[in-house]
Amino acid sequence: MFADVLYAGLPGLSPALAERLEAYWQLVKKKNEVMNLTAVTDDEEAAGRHFLDALALLDLAEFPEGASVIDVGSGAGFPGVPLKLARPDLRLCLLDSLGKRVDFLREACGELGAEAECVHARAEEFALLPGRREGFDLAVSRAVARLNVLAELCLPLVRPGGLFLAMKAADAAEELREAAGAIRLLGGECEGLREYETGGVRRAVAVIRKKKPTPKGYPRRFAQIKKAPL
Repeated sequence: MFADVLYAGLPGLSPALAERLEAYWQLVKKKNEVMNLTAVTDDEEAAGRHFLDALALLDLAEFPEGASVIDVGSGAGFPGVPLKLARPDLRLCLLDSLGKRVDFLREACGELGAEAECVHARAEEFALLPGRREGFDLAVSRAVARLNVLAELCLPLVRPGGLFLAMKAADAAEELREAAGAIRLLGGECEGLREYETGGVRRAVAVIRKKKPTPKGYPRRFAQIKKAPL
């Protein structure tokens, strides 16, 4: 069962949080019947692949009390919504380029009483807006693009001193090497590739510290990013 997988993966999990996580999964499953949110439909697999995967971030990086967190390319709300349910103090922004997904996220968060800003926008455009550029303590993203592309979409959103957490497959070392120059150019410095296991799958998160402001001119238009990745 869904909750059994959660309790096995997080022995200290409270019944109240387990209930809220499962309630969110039920909302995702229901909406998935009419729109494509996730290819994972099995309850036990979802508990490991989506929920434990998201909550692993809390042990892999520091989330200060009241931190502002943006989930870039949030999709079905992973990892952002489980993080918010586990840490209600976080100030969460869910960003996605598809309006229907954002509508779902807004409705689901409202139903759960999980306060979150749900934004329909492209990351490379959102990062150019005053108050948004370098306006977040942490940016998180899961499997949206290769790291050299993802860094250009996410690092401009992170304030100097903040973190960008890129969730990847366990074999991401080569991808990290490929992105090293882009990360430096955009003002970041990788603090390590931290591996973990969830749902029987080895995963990793690249922990990237924003050391200095991102130079003007970045992020570029997505057509340029795609044609000539950093």
